[in-house]
Amino acid sequence: MTGYGIESMLRGETTMNAVPPRERWFDDYKAGETLEFGDHTVGETEIIAFARQFDPQPFHVDLEVAARSPFGGLIASGWHTGSLMMRMMVDHFVSPRASLGSPGLDEIRWLQPVRPGDRLRVRLTITGTRRSTARPDRGTIDQLVEVLNQRNEVVMSCRGKGIYRCRPEKDNNLRW
Repeated sequence: MTGYGIESMLRGETTMNAVPPRERWFDDYKAGETLEFGDHTVGETEIIAFARQFDPQPFHVDLEVAARSPFGGLIASGWHTGSLMMRMMVDHFVSPRASLGSPGLDEIRWLQPVRPGDRLRVRLTITGTRRSTARPDRGTIDQLVEVLNQRNEVVMSCRGKGIYRCRPEKDNNLRW
């Protein structure tokens, strides 16, 4: 798996610049940059617990029913997969000093079922950046986000936007 630390940069495993993602301002993101990060193994108990609370369809909560379903076994809710994606993004990509949230996601696709034991990670490609003309202290980062399993299959994809503050003239480690 491609990392995001200085060691992986030295090995040429990532295209990002020398500023770690969680330390970045809008100005540090470049279109065409691709990062891979995260590592989460999905457990059966986790799938059932999430689904019982948020998406209690039988193939997410009942092993016997799931075995007879078109999926042939228990699968995670797509919303569970999306929640795992978001957690990995917050842990490894979203800058606490510059992020101002997101206006939303487009083109959400669940392409492969996620099953107990699947090991997930995120591949994020920055597809564009635009500094705001109305609010020049910030800009928008366009992203293609893909969730991959241990077989390098894309199990989920979406397009999103993040709004980020630009680097202040004097970087005083501004944080929320």
